[in-house]
Amino acid sequence: MTKSEFVDSISGDFASKKAAADAVEAVLDGISDTLAGGGEVNFTGFGKFSVAERGPRQGVNPRTGERITIAGGRVPKFSAGAGLKSKVKG
Repeated sequence: MTKSEFVDSISGDFASKKAAADAVEAVLDGISDTLAGGGEVNFTGFGKFSVAERGPRQGVNPRTGERITIAGGRVPKFSAGAGLKSKVKG
């Protein structure tokens, strides 16, 4: 499901499709800004968005076969909560 399809699916709960799109954008911006600042966002029963540190690792250049070191960094991480897991299981 794309973002626009998601907005379409929830637009019935809002006064207009624009209001639904603004709400979705506000939530995504809030999560992104919090993660960029190194924080975490926890929705009880749904899941937790956090930032994980990834260390440097070894890789191989596919053209030359030369071994290279891939730099580490910060990556976003999502852990599903119990409510989401049970809903997906059915």
